[in-house]
Amino acid sequence: MPRNLVQFQKGMSDADFDRLYGTEHQCRQALTVWRWPRGFACPVCGGNKHSVIETRALFQCTACRAQISLTAGTIFHSTKLPLKIWFRAMYHITQSKGGISSLELARRLGVTQNTAWKISHKLMQVMHEREAEKPLAGRVEMDDAYIGGRRKGKRGRGAVGKVPFVAAVETTDEGKPLRMKLHPVSGFTSLAISGLASSVLAGGCKVVTDGLPCFAAVTLQGFTHIPVKTSRNTSERDSTFKWVNTVLGNVKSALIGTYRAISGKHVSRYLSSFAYRFNRRFSLQDMFARFAYVALRTPPMPYRVLKLAEDRT
Repeated sequence: MPRNLVQFQKGMSDADFDRLYGTEHQCRQALTVWRWPRGFACPVCGGNKHSVIETRALFQCTACRAQISLTAGTIFHSTKLPLKIWFRAMYHITQSKGGISSLELARRLGVTQNTAWKISHKLMQVMHEREAEKPLAGRVEMDDAYIGGRRKGKRGRGAVGKVPFVAAVETTDEGKPLRMKLHPVSGFTSLAISGLASSVLAGGCKVVTDGLPCFAAVTLQGFTHIPVKTSRNTSERDSTFKWVNTVLGNVKSALIGTYRAISGKHVSRYLSSFAYRFNRRFSLQDMFARFAYVALRTPPMPYRVLKLAEDRT
């Protein structure tokens, strides 16, 4: 049996990471290139000549004398941590298929669990905002699911404490998976599904779902709805919604195995982190650099906002 080329591709090894980003100087040099690919550009006057104030790690524009920090206005804004800590965190978060808990990240980085939580959520916010920019297109399998909730009491839809979300997988016409989105919703109602469709789907989508009535609301946004009423026969359902079921199974297993508990107001970040990695699975070696490039273009997320805000996009 031939190997799955995506599954067995070479990612970034620990040795590769240490060779490329093992020192603070290497990390700073890399961030400089990613922030200004065409050379330094002053955010105040646009000038491209500068000097470096080594004692304060600042760039000073020759034209207007403005002093600019490499991390100012980015997700790393005002950080007191060494850049190599951030780089190591980005490495673990992008290269771990099932994610990494803040406790495990703290052990690997040598920081407190609270610090690791802040780092991981800021980085997951980068993934969340990036994923929001790219809607799905073509044929899309869609299904309903839940995260969390109490183990005792009512089960299924409407169970206490559970967070409802929708999984959507873009496939080729032959049914091969391309990209996915995992998006929390207020409930499985026509209003919620209609709003979701307008934000995550591109024009001309054909949405394949089961017989849950609320999914018909995608037609209110001009999308084609293909409801497939399957029986309780597991094999029939698995063949009809193969990839959305596979995605949901993998995500739920990873959540249970990696995270002890997930707060409802932070669910969108966790889900977006799974979608981000899945959607870039074809090139693991490039994922780290691409992620760092995007992180430098993501606005700051102060801790007070990070902790309280459910969704900024």
